[in-house]
Amino acid sequence: MSDWLVVGLGNPGPTYAGNRHNVGSMVLDLLAERVGARFKAHKGRADLVETRFGDQRTLLAKPKCYMNESGGPVASLRDFFKVPVGQIVVVHDELDIPYGTLRLKAGGGDNGHNGLKSLTKSLGSKEYLRVRVGIGRPPGRQDPADFVLKDFSATEKKELAFHVDRAADAVEALVAGPLELAQNVFHVDGPA
Repeated sequence: MSDWLVVGLGNPGPTYAGNRHNVGSMVLDLLAERVGARFKAHKGRADLVETRFGDQRTLLAKPKCYMNESGGPVASLRDFFKVPVGQIVVVHDELDIPYGTLRLKAGGGDNGHNGLKSLTKSLGSKEYLRVRVGIGRPPGRQDPADFVLKDFSATEKKELAFHVDRAADAVEALVAGPLELAQNVFHVDGPA
């Protein structure tokens, strides 16, 4: 059976650590913590944890580059570990979903998300699985590009750990499969 590759999108370094755009990275940190593992540098320009979810060998990866360049490191890992595109799970922030909502899907467009744009181009396919973590739309006339690079608000931070935990659960459910079963569990609006 082929490995699974779970990718958490974000930007590297402490400056971006708490940004809305880094929620994918936050989810991967929690998954690594759950299995008691530390990320280690991999030659494919990513930090990596090799673990198991149930009987599935699973690679947790955080690209060590800016979001809009993350496709290259992910394609390198896919090639190195020979992971089929249908067993790549990408965890990312999603503006068009209300804060606290999760959506799981296979394939689809990039919806202006530069990380997804880079992945789709480098992988040559958009048929990877997605854990879309809702961050909501920016208030008023705030530019979405500025909004995603800001930290979560004080109100949002009160529930953030819960939402990151649910997204980590969703990743494990996707690896256990199938997608439809995971969707039935996690497609509820807001906290369950």
